[in-house]
Amino acid sequence: MRQLKLIWDFRGPDALKIAQHHVIHLKEFIALEKTEINITDVEQLSDMHSIAFMVVNETEMKPIRDALKPHRGQVYTP
Repeated sequence: MRQLKLIWDFRGPDALKIAQHHVIHLKEFIALEKTEINITDVEQLSDMHSIAFMVVNETEMKPIRDALKPHRGQVYTP
């Protein structure tokens, strides 16, 4: 089954801190909704750009996307 990475972009001097906080809420959502996959993390792309992401199965993507409104997505490759 294909897995998708839902991504939230944060920019500015506090981007990393905001992305880390966003992951807390993603973990709460995962626990509440009991999603099939519980992969979520932060990546710092530069000093001024960080992302928070959540990995979901393609079959779960639409309702999660509609509920959480990620900025973008891509196919997940571990």
